Amino acid sequence: MSIAGGQEGSVLSSSVQKGETAQLSSLVGAIAVADLVKTTLGPKGMDKILQSIDPNQRGKVTVTNDGATILKSIPIDNPSAKILVNISRTQDDEIGDGTTSVVVLAGELLREAEKLVNMKIHPQTIVAGWRKAINVAREELLRSAKDNGADAEAFRQDLLKIATTTLSSKVVHSEMDVFANMCVDAILRLNGSPIEMINIIKKPGGQLKDSYLSSGFILDKEFGIGQNKRLINPRIMVANTQMDTDKIKMQGAKVRTHSMTEVANIEAAEKVKMKRKVAKILNHNIDLFINRQLIYNYPEQMFTDAKVSSIEHADFEGCERLGLVLGAEVQSTFDTPDKAVLGTCELVEEVMIGESKVIQFTGCPAGQACSIVLRGSSQHIIDEAERSVHDALCVLAGTVKETKTVLGGGASEMLMSKAVEELAAATAGKQSLAIAGFAAALRKIPTILADNGGYDASELVSQLRAAHQDNLHHMGLNMKEGILGDMREMGVMESYKSKLQSLISAHEAAEMILRVDQIIRAQPRQRAQQ
Repeated sequence: MSIAGGQEGSVLSSSVQKGETAQLSSLVGAIAVADLVKTTLGPKGMDKILQSIDPNQRGKVTVTNDGATILKSIPIDNPSAKILVNISRTQDDEIGDGTTSVVVLAGELLREAEKLVNMKIHPQTIVAGWRKAINVAREELLRSAKDNGADAEAFRQDLLKIATTTLSSKVVHSEMDVFANMCVDAILRLNGSPIEMINIIKKPGGQLKDSYLSSGFILDKEFGIGQNKRLINPRIMVANTQMDTDKIKMQGAKVRTHSMTEVANIEAAEKVKMKRKVAKILNHNIDLFINRQLIYNYPEQMFTDAKVSSIEHADFEGCERLGLVLGAEVQSTFDTPDKAVLGTCELVEEVMIGESKVIQFTGCPAGQACSIVLRGSSQHIIDEAERSVHDALCVLAGTVKETKTVLGGGASEMLMSKAVEELAAATAGKQSLAIAGFAAALRKIPTILADNGGYDASELVSQLRAAHQDNLHHMGLNMKEGILGDMREMGVMESYKSKLQSLISAHEAAEMILRVDQIIRAQPRQRAQQ
């Protein structure tokens, strides 16, 4: 179908999908995306190889099982599928973990909704039932949560269990104890400070178990040539300024000269300008100059002559973090030395990691600052290890703020499913079918976990369901042996905040997609011709 309309001769055309066709297109697209990442869920999840077809990236290959990384790397045209990609990114940004769970749960909710829509149950009836179900599920999840925030030692053990659970499905699972302790130590050092205080350095070579946590801040750069490489209690300026000449950018501007002498005069004038700029910087009485942009040979030579060390091309994120941990403000003008905020630390020195030189800042004013150095046999492994550590750090940082924890291994989903089923039995009318569908979607999470481990999912989930009917709410799936297990003894624990966010986001996304009854594809309005 096309719609035509316009102004002053302009024509707007669009295609419209209505009714069942639009609903089917929305549901199928979202379910397909959920099925794409379903096999990566849980400790027995599989990895995906993402190969870029962008000629600028020269066939870049990424090996990962991180849901958010997979979904943001693939081209998606279906509008409802893009909603699931967005909630996965939000989960990654806000929580760090649960990116696959939230998409899979939303997909299973829509799969149940598709069955009900085929039974001629109106989407608004399904939505009304879901809203009742989500309230019961949230209350049950909150009731099951434990809080050891007041006991420092017990809370550390909780953090270790959460880190171990988060990393169990990652490439670092073979060295899980090393990485879990590393992440917990880094987060506890922060003591409420921003997570940006933790810097992650990737250096190929060695093995994963060679990774370590270093106090202070490590910058993956080198000092200028011939400069002092060990500074004690230095005055440090962090800047973002160009260190070539301050050129006037005029498109198409040309300078005509009649001899090489005139060219030399221009170069001399530019050198004078740069000399003045460096002199202004040196007026701050600094020992170390760190610039986000390049420092060219001439200004570097002047810094060396003035016995000032310099670090060039410290990327923007590195500059911002350095300013944070050193207590400095990033400078871009140098006319008021009395107002400039400089940083300091106890020691800046060049150290070796493997075969690479890096610069280490120790004794920073922000004593919480630390760096995680990742080692590994290949760049692909280190990149995936970085994603794994990032997920663990984010979920641990969230747990420090919201100290409640819940059991993993499918125990929380089965607990919520039981409460929702009881609501369905007590609800009259068609809404009870929607509520029962919500409970079935929750049970699909342990089903998928068992499937990905190669176990008999039907048998395990039926046993788990029976155990929860007997009020054994601590029982979940033992993925090592393919049997039921006590999640408290196994230490399978997740963040309450992460689990709650996954549940809410999946419900909201599924509800939004289910409410669609038309898909309109319109071309942008054409600008009127003069």
